[in-house]
Amino acid sequence: MTYLSRRRFLFMSAACAAVPTSAMPASIARWRGTALGAPASLRLVGLTETQAAPIFAAVEAEVIRLENIFSLYRPDSELCRLNRYGHLIAPAPELLDVLGLCTALFEATGGVFDPTIQPLWAALATRAHSGQVTAARDTVGWNRVSVQTDQIRLPQPGRSALTLNGIAQGAITDRIGALLASYGLSDVLVNMGEIAAHGWRADGQDWRVGLTGPEGKVQKTISLQDRAVATSDPNSMMLADQQGHILNPKGDEVAMHTVSVSATNAALADGLSTALCALPKRRVKAAIAAFSGAALEMFV
Repeated sequence: MTYLSRRRFLFMSAACAAVPTSAMPASIARWRGTALGAPASLRLVGLTETQAAPIFAAVEAEVIRLENIFSLYRPDSELCRLNRYGHLIAPAPELLDVLGLCTALFEATGGVFDPTIQPLWAALATRAHSGQVTAARDTVGWNRVSVQTDQIRLPQPGRSALTLNGIAQGAITDRIGALLASYGLSDVLVNMGEIAAHGWRADGQDWRVGLTGPEGKVQKTISLQDRAVATSDPNSMMLADQQGHILNPKGDEVAMHTVSVSATNAALADGLSTALCALPKRRVKAAIAAFSGAALEMFV
């Protein structure tokens, strides 16, 4: 069983189509490294180390490529350049796809999911004085960002900034799953904090995932097959004055929750689980219903 929390790590277990069905044990190739700034591992069932080597290399290269689009910590990533200059010419298709989903989440949650919250998050994280926090809050507003296929523009260059930390991890999870599928790996579990499960386990059963709530306790176990799940816990990281790291950009005083959402892809599950943490409980059902195939798995 795999346990899902907001602890960032990458674990992938995949079985190729040629895994033997006899009692003979299948060969297993393993790789360990670093991805998204955390320890990472990949296990391929049914392949030798030699057969798996090009897959390992491709995964490493793809993670680096995607970090160079979405990372807030790589100075030359597309996201960092957008934040630094206030505009980005010729954005990557992957970035445009995620920003399109951001718009759908912004609309479905009445503005609670808002990537322009980064300046406010930074002000609270650095314990800025109240005037700086107010100024940062004034920059929030996803509806003021211009997203075109050839360029992206922020409304207040030098002040506005985006974070995709509530959705990019899921998007990268989806991309790695697609990459493994391109190598003929049909039974795959990708875990990067968000989980995407494709096909079945080696024993022919659905993948099993334990959802952890507050204090790391498993609240529920679910089965996944060709589906993704994400969990968001606003108190897994604290900012100033015991403020959880997931914020309500509208400044509403609402009870925060630990939320798990399953969906047809990890990016959607990730974005929805993030947004629902700060959404009033009475609005959760409508927000989930706006996305076909999404389901609320845990709300504590």
